[in-house]
Amino acid sequence: MSKYVRFTFECTRPEITPFAGLAELNAYRRKLCELQLIGMDSNAIGFGNLSTREEATCNFYITGSATGGKSELTSADCVRVVAYDFERNWLRYEGSAIPSSESLTHAAVYESDRKAGAVIHCHDLKLWAALLDQIPTSSNSVKPGTREMAHEVMRLFRVTDVHRRRILVMAGHKGGIITFGRNFEDAFTVLVDARRESSTCVDSAFHQRTPARDERSVS
Repeated sequence: MSKYVRFTFECTRPEITPFAGLAELNAYRRKLCELQLIGMDSNAIGFGNLSTREEATCNFYITGSATGGKSELTSADCVRVVAYDFERNWLRYEGSAIPSSESLTHAAVYESDRKAGAVIHCHDLKLWAALLDQIPTSSNSVKPGTREMAHEVMRLFRVTDVHRRRILVMAGHKGGIITFGRNFEDAFTVLVDARRESSTCVDSAFHQRTPARDERSVS
């Protein structure tokens, strides 16, 4: 049992066979690791996770807990989620790894958007600060990896335009951002575009606040 997993879980089969989306998952995970949006922090604690839906079902494959430091994942580093219950705070899966602590959050996205085929949960403190309360944002009182977060994600789908934006901020999870799309390319593009637009806005605001060189006093 991982101390970071806040739900109960039941393993029905100790292994899974390599799944069709594993190569694509690894390809985009490498991109995210290069951008330091997924990985392992200075305390050797992994952060960030990815998942992909299993065809037109409610099942999905998600990276396992404590895999942030690995450069490449195998099917043994992922689990196949086959059932979940938000009210019971419970999840059933197949595989030898421990399900990601954000498994119920991913499930809430798939539950809310039947067209979503991939979900990325990354950490980007600058983007998080820039987008906080500017786009669909979960309540600050809701902690990550909880059934309350799953309910909060579903609430955002009901009362905001997160379905169109395909990105949300986790206020109670510093740096936590979720993007999703039909596939990993879609979800990754949403994230890259948000980073680019956020950077442009920050740079523009900086230049507006900074006086021109000849307007500055010279000491």
